[in-house]
Amino acid sequence: MKRLKLLTSVFMMFVFAGINAQETEQKEPRQQGHTNQNKFRQMYQEMATPNQYRTASGAPGPAYYQNEADYKMDIVLDDKNSVLTGEETITYHNNSPQDLEYLWVQLDQNIRKKDAPQKDGDGLAPVATAAGFANKYLETPFDGGFDIKEVSANGSDLKYTINQTMMRVDLPKPLKAGETYTFDIKWSYNVNNHVTNRARSGYEFFPEDGNKAYVIAQFFPRMAVYNDVEGWQNYQFWGNGEFALPFGDYEVNITVPADHIMEATGELQNRKEVYSKEMMKRYEQAKKSYDKPVMIVTQEEAEKAEKNFSEKTKTWTYKADMVRDFAFSTSRKFILDMMAVDVMGKDVMAVSVYPKEGNPLWEEWSTKAVAATLESYSEHTFQYPYHKAVSVHAKNQGMEYPMICWNYGRPDENGNYSDRTKFGMISVIIHEVGHNFFPMIVNSDERQWGWMDEGINTFVQYVAEQEFGKKHPEAIAPESNYPSRRGAPSKIVPYMKGNQDYISPIMSNPEQVYQLGNNAYGKPATALNILRETVMGRELFDYAFATYSKRWMFKHPTPEDFFRTMEDASGVDLDWFWRGWFYTTDNVDIGIKDVQKYYVTDNPTEAGREMLKRYGTTPEETKALYVVSEDDEAFSEEMKGKSLMENSETLQAYVMDNFSEEERKNLQAPKYFYQVTFEKPGGLVMPIIVELTYEDGTSEKVTYPVQIWRKNDSNVSKVIPSNKEITKITLDPDLETADVDVNNNSWPKNENKSEFDEYKDSAQD
Repeated sequence: MKRLKLLTSVFMMFVFAGINAQETEQKEPRQQGHTNQNKFRQMYQEMATPNQYRTASGAPGPAYYQNEADYKMDIVLDDKNSVLTGEETITYHNNSPQDLEYLWVQLDQNIRKKDAPQKDGDGLAPVATAAGFANKYLETPFDGGFDIKEVSANGSDLKYTINQTMMRVDLPKPLKAGETYTFDIKWSYNVNNHVTNRARSGYEFFPEDGNKAYVIAQFFPRMAVYNDVEGWQNYQFWGNGEFALPFGDYEVNITVPADHIMEATGELQNRKEVYSKEMMKRYEQAKKSYDKPVMIVTQEEAEKAEKNFSEKTKTWTYKADMVRDFAFSTSRKFILDMMAVDVMGKDVMAVSVYPKEGNPLWEEWSTKAVAATLESYSEHTFQYPYHKAVSVHAKNQGMEYPMICWNYGRPDENGNYSDRTKFGMISVIIHEVGHNFFPMIVNSDERQWGWMDEGINTFVQYVAEQEFGKKHPEAIAPESNYPSRRGAPSKIVPYMKGNQDYISPIMSNPEQVYQLGNNAYGKPATALNILRETVMGRELFDYAFATYSKRWMFKHPTPEDFFRTMEDASGVDLDWFWRGWFYTTDNVDIGIKDVQKYYVTDNPTEAGREMLKRYGTTPEETKALYVVSEDDEAFSEEMKGKSLMENSETLQAYVMDNFSEEERKNLQAPKYFYQVTFEKPGGLVMPIIVELTYEDGTSEKVTYPVQIWRKNDSNVSKVIPSNKEITKITLDPDLETADVDVNNNSWPKNENKSEFDEYKDSAQD
């Protein structure tokens, strides 16, 4: 109580000033009302109402359900003609409480039909490359869509309707809640060259030896998602928004030329039939090798195989349980290596598949990157549940599927590569292998919310990259951190301060944004990094993030489920953060508007007299303290360098009368009071991080929580008592908040010289 009285005495002038301001406002004319625009208001308007399916805590509710789809497939790849033919039996489990009159199947390959509708406007550019112009206007469009040959059940044809990339299958009678339905589809399609005809799936042709390397995905009609949020997912596949898929079990037979090497989603069932005896021997060695990849197929063997074109075939059989998709890669050019990884006490096989064109880079780094990714991601989320993770080298590719992914990064024809190529390859492998966690297991709707897989995954990728640099210091320059492309706050600044005409909120469909990389990858990754490092702290963030990951393993989360879980598990109110970073295109710009240095004295000031007069008293009647600046008439040079007690007999007397000798030893006696006014030209509220530099060269950091802005969205002031004179104040000294304008972050303000002045100074030197 004594300390409270002392504080009241010292800052009485500030309190009076606040009261006076309120009285002045009440005398002004009545203003028009407005809705609640406070940045800290609750998010009831933005977020869906919790229900029995999805709770207010962000966890699945007691009535949560998800439908499942099981597949049995026979696939044949015609390597000579690049045609894929397939037959599948789909068993659909209706776990919803609703009866279903029809089923929706996705036909994503139909985006490659030559008559597929174009989603974007078109116009002639003033300049173009010959190749680009010829490809767009002269070449005959590639026809790669599905040729649906049959849709049937129990030998009887089913009626179906194709709507671009979706197919409705009409059921003979409604599929009741809790029941299953089995039907068959037969199809084929022409496989595209994914290098010249850009796509997530296809083949690369190698003219030097006449071979093709296939990375095959979206190759079969796949069930759409039916859930409590959207009903049937009915957004067409336009190319940017990726996939929404149910979980299920797969049994897949894939027939390819006998001299091909293959990897795919799932566990290989007939390894002894498709592997040679030497390959099997090496495979057994790889299961016990935890520090170095074992070559299952060497480069020498791959180079020998690519010269012969077998007329025979082999069928590779895979099974996968509880996966949301299936993909495979095959070629006679493939080198294959494997290494066991101990992932939280469980052995997982890290695998790499690549042609000789990927070496020596891939042989050195691919499998190591796979292993490091599994370790890092598991540590921050959950133990990786599958038995393997495969990285496949494919030119210009970066794409993910359960247990397997395609990755770019190729040396030149002489095997030389730069650090940029090396780190680009390692980063894309970390990113794509990381997608096993998001969205292959934490199964968000990529078609609707691209950031929920790409942004969250890019954030964990950033963490994993930094950990990779520590695990493999030989990969980076001495005393350096891993050169992450995204994640660090400073990397997103150019985007956030860019032209607002070409910026969309993170909470936008991927098909509706101009800069998908920044919108769905970079900005959400940066936001989560700031949330972890600056707003919440690692302990609270990591616990909440792992809670979200575990809650929604093998389930279908929404953005609200993520937002609510992060708050529920951390005890931190983050409505202001989600609204600002995810629902708006505001940016961060916090600056120092003004700094005033004050002293406390017994000498009455004119402003003090006026204020006391309003309350019916005088300096002679009221023993008060007065705050003065060096420009005030009550200031004297004798005040400089003296403590509070030395400048105020009133305060000294109060302390002597109200504090014991022991208590007086612990009292602070600042010589200066600095009133710092912070302004916020940017729209985002953020914590204020301040570095104070003192006259003796020492410095300290002070962080004011984001709630400092809750009652004034334009500017706020803080009083900093100090026993040492402050010579410099710097905001966000470590660039933690993605502040788009650091020119207003210093006091005294940094003088930025013009280019002419800098040239003149250098000439004089």
